[in-house]
Order: sequence, then structure tokens, then C-alpha cells
Amino acid sequence: MTLSIGAQRAIATAVLMVVFVAGAGPAFAKTQCGKASWYAMHSRTASGERANPSAMVAAHRSLPFGTMVKVENLNNGRSVVVRINDRGPFVRGRVIDLSKRAANELGFVSRGVTSVRVSVMDKKGTAAAAVCG
Repeated sequence: MTLSIGAQRAIATAVLMVVFVAGAGPAFAKTQCGKASWYAMHSRTASGERANPSAMVAAHRSLPFGTMVKVENLNNGRSVVVRINDRGPFVRGRVIDLSKRAANELGFVSRGVTSVRVSVMDKKGTAAAAVCG
């Protein structure tokens, strides 16, 4: 039996979501520290929705679409909550790409990149606690 590419991707996505829900695997750590960048595009995101630079959204390499994360700027203490709706960043050392609005609220639009802690929110809206560095 041969599966289409679309069916193979659907199965892979379902498996990854089960792994995420089970809390297994280092790719799905509840907290990540690293660099954040921002982008302002108007095309379609990897989730299929139209990109909106004024929305509180972000791109992450592996978190499921719809995941809510708290992003804390380690340089100034500001934080925002964003929804994952795209894939990326694809630059070594970066853990998240934020919409321009989220980057503006974190205070790093002019710098382009900043150090952050990214924490997955639970169903109660609480972020995982962790120390970076």
C-alpha cells in the first residue's frame, strides 16, 4: 500500500502531536532560551492562514500550530503571549520568529534580534518556569 505525500504528512503531524501531548522528546521542551527575531509578511503562513504583522503570532520549528507561548525579552523584562501559526526560524541559534507587533511590544524592533525565554502555556494560562543561562 502506497500513501500519498499528503497522507504521509498528515500521519507524521499526528504522531508529532501525540509525542508533544505526551511530553516526550527534547524537541518539545516546555521552555527554550535563545534568540528571537521578527518578520512582517503578508503571504500565507505554514498553517495556511494569511500572515498579519499586527497579530500576536509567531513561527516555531516544532510546536504545534495553535500553541500559546509566553515570550520574555531577557534584556528588558518585557513579555508577551503569542500563538504559533507558522514554521521557522531557520537561522541557527534562533528559537522563535515573532510578528512585528509582538517584537514591538517586547521592545526590540529596531535591534532586530534579542535574547528570549519561550515558555509553553498550559490550559490554565500558566507558563512553564525555567531559568536561562
